Amino acid sequence: MSMHVIGATALNSGQPLGAQVLAILRARIIRGDLTPGARLSEAGIAAELQISRQPIREAFIKLADEGLLEIRPQRGTVVPKISLRMVDDARFVREAIEADVVKIAAQEFDAARIATLDRLLLEQSHTDSVEGFIALDDQFHRHLAEGVGRSHAWHVIEALKAQLDRVRYLSVRQFPKDTLVEQHASIVDAIRTHDPALAEAAMRTHLSAIISDLPKIAAERAEFFEPQP
Repeated sequence: MSMHVIGATALNSGQPLGAQVLAILRARIIRGDLTPGARLSEAGIAAELQISRQPIREAFIKLADEGLLEIRPQRGTVVPKISLRMVDDARFVREAIEADVVKIAAQEFDAARIATLDRLLLEQSHTDSVEGFIALDDQFHRHLAEGVGRSHAWHVIEALKAQLDRVRYLSVRQFPKDTLVEQHASIVDAIRTHDPALAEAAMRTHLSAIISDLPKIAAERAEFFEPQP
């Protein structure tokens, strides 16, 4: 295993080490920095960070629960390929939750909350960074959930969408961001006109788009995906 799994990232001694290791490894897998088949070891990462193996072991277990690592007894720990089934399950749950969230937002959002959505849209249209765009995308959807008092619903989505996020990084690199910005703009316009049905339809269109793009992404980046029947 490479001794640069973490890279130049420094840990903060004032924060829980396990949470930091989890966040760093999770981000590197989701971004595709650690590709399918990459082998990780507790001992190697512990030596790289000069910490004990316990927080690394805890991070590995949590990542395995999210489908981002496979812990194979006697054979090591590896980054798995993307499961299209897990991607579709995450999309299904996310769409179900966010379709209801945006209907409520269309009824309840005031001018100040809509102004925040407009600001996020503007920032999305101006960023050229994949990481920056996805961070802003998450802020957009989080603002909708928190704005209608459903912050826990967003935490549920975050816990489920790890595999979906891996595809998002591949798709943002491959497909124009303008399409995603336009979809977000349609959602905001429906909220602005207080039209719950239109807002729901716009959200479902937005969240189902990645599934329609998925066969092309999987074909062109086959090394990232589990073989399909």
